[in-house]
Amino acid sequence: MPSKDLVAASSTPIILAILARGESYGYEILKEVRDVSGGELEWTDGMLYPLLHRLERKGLIRSRWETPKSGRRRKYYRLLGRGKTELVAEKKRWIAVHGTLTRLWKEARV
Repeated sequence: MPSKDLVAASSTPIILAILARGESYGYEILKEVRDVSGGELEWTDGMLYPLLHRLERKGLIRSRWETPKSGRRRKYYRLLGRGKTELVAEKKRWIAVHGTLTRLWKEARV
């Protein structure tokens, strides 16, 4: 399992990337994180919702309430233009980190 610091650092780009695929709600986002990570990342409601609220306050995402035919009211989140711009910037940063670590690990004597 990744460290808490790594999970915290990667949470914003992960959420933005999920919402770049389309609108989603909390449980669906948690399931997507778990599925895409092969179970390596197990987020909780207590970690996800403060992050979603922070991203909304920053103007990167927007939420709306909807009651689907199943009858249970859900809050759906979608990516805004500023969120797409931030996702592009996050992607560049993470690619740089990944590339640096990959080069260093090739030469590491571990």
